[in-house]
Amino acid sequence: MADPWMLVADYLRRWGAAPAGASFMTATSVLAPATRDGEPVMLKIATASEERRGNALMAWWAGRGAARVLEYDETAVLLERAIGTRSLATSAADGGAGDDDATRTLCAVAGRLHTIEDAPPTGAIGLDAWFADLFRHAEDIGGFHERAAVIARTLLADQREPVMLHGDLHHGNVLDFGARQHPETDGWLAIDPKHLIGDRAFDFTNILCNPSGTVATRAGRLSRQVDVICTAAELERERLLLWTIAWCGLSSAWTQRSARSRRYRRPPDDRSESAAAATVQVGEQAERLLEATAR
Repeated sequence: MADPWMLVADYLRRWGAAPAGASFMTATSVLAPATRDGEPVMLKIATASEERRGNALMAWWAGRGAARVLEYDETAVLLERAIGTRSLATSAADGGAGDDDATRTLCAVAGRLHTIEDAPPTGAIGLDAWFADLFRHAEDIGGFHERAAVIARTLLADQREPVMLHGDLHHGNVLDFGARQHPETDGWLAIDPKHLIGDRAFDFTNILCNPSGTVATRAGRLSRQVDVICTAAELERERLLLWTIAWCGLSSAWTQRSARSRRYRRPPDDRSESAAAATVQVGEQAERLLEATAR
């Protein structure tokens, strides 16, 4: 990749924007806050293929439940920038009604994204491929991951209501863009998708592992938020629990695998070992809830 800061300057010139703060790098992108015609924008230059696919999905959504894409090419996007002060992570951390409201907001965003019926964009990754790492390493890791892999195979063979998925829907990827500017969504819009296609229920599982391990593993939290999601998104409780087990297996396997060998890419959000342990704990709680539901 060319010098990232030169790329930032080149894209800002090309798209008529001016820097409005320090640019910074993540594991998969270069981001630069800027302004254009007096409006706050964000330049995002992808440095990984999954981010390029995500940028393409953002362009396809065209502001319908996600941040508006103002400019787009195969490498970069210029997005409207979130300037609101509300935080779903803060609401969820407060517990109780705040956690419930944050979950309902995430479900509403997912619902808007899932109902877009345009011809799907090319290059989407199927859930079968997305789960390949779990199947590849479940036996080596053992225990919960082997059980999660069995459930994942069953679910993938019987996918329902296939839609374009966000793929990484959680409290940090739905931001406050201003209720006045976006009254139809109360200001809440999605960012940073993974460009997946598959069973609609999958998109709600990561909510249950976020916004932190401490919140996700709080006593009684999983059962309560499963109920909130099932009501808000009209999902079957048993199926959501099954997908949650599968997702927790995949997510924690990414971290455990990458800790053992640098040959393997880290997961998109580079979860820490402690977060992976919390994710397994959520998955095991889901197993117990599933068992209780079956009685």
